[in-house]
Amino acid sequence: MPNGEKPIVKCSVSNCHYWGEKNVCKADLIMIDIDQHAAASYREEYAGETFDTDHQDAARSSASTCCHTFKPKSKSS
Repeated sequence: MPNGEKPIVKCSVSNCHYWGEKNVCKADLIMIDIDQHAAASYREEYAGETFDTDHQDAARSSASTCCHTFKPKSKSS
């Protein structure tokens, strides 16, 4: 956002490393792509480092998109 504020991103995937209380995503950066690219690897540095942002796509609905920011929570003993 131009003023430096981060938007609130809601996510119900509770096994994600960035999932927070009340379904609020705690990632610094969110990478979303179309399902056609779901298997793409962007050499992600999860939540704020680098993503390939040089390409652009169009989605017909939110159901045809996917989040590449997902990172599984660490398993604690």
